[in-house]
Amino acid sequence: MSKNAMPFQVADISSLARSLKQQLSDQPGSFGHVSLLNMLARGAGYRNFQHFRAQMAAHDKLENPAPPAPVVEVDYARVRRIARHFDAKGLLVRWPPKFNEQQVVLWVLWSRIPARQSFTERQISDRLRAEHHFGDPALLRREMVEQGLMSRTLDCRDYRRLERQPPPDALALMRFLSKRPGMPVFAPVEQPAG
Repeated sequence: MSKNAMPFQVADISSLARSLKQQLSDQPGSFGHVSLLNMLARGAGYRNFQHFRAQMAAHDKLENPAPPAPVVEVDYARVRRIARHFDAKGLLVRWPPKFNEQQVVLWVLWSRIPARQSFTERQISDRLRAEHHFGDPALLRREMVEQGLMSRTLDCRDYRRLERQPPPDALALMRFLSKRPGMPVFAPVEQPAG
């Protein structure tokens, strides 16, 4: 149960008293804490204490909505620097030396993997090999799994793209690269459920 105080009020204390008297007379013996909470909630017009608590939580959310998420600015100079790792066709020319640039590059590759599809290790390696020039699909595959962009089974037979929302810099890079001639079409970025 919630440790936060929940205000309890009724429109008519007399109706509450009558309801409590009726409920107490219907049940023989002693009453536990939850039984008494349920009786009070029913006396105030709720089905039970859980219903009362759910209504109070919903009311609190309506009265005190969460503050909007902060707007994250895109560092366009950084996006242009990272874009230099791609050729005119949008293929990855080299693996960036900086970890924070590697993460953004992986999002671009992630966007080119179809959503909700299963791939064997060979299939995913072939897809990644077609997206870069430096010939190391195993590095890209491993990094995508480690960064939580792709899942794989323990036997490495099944790879799947994990649906997540890309960060603003990655989305900006995807848009920038998509304007290049001959650029491959990105797989749609889906909103994760929940």
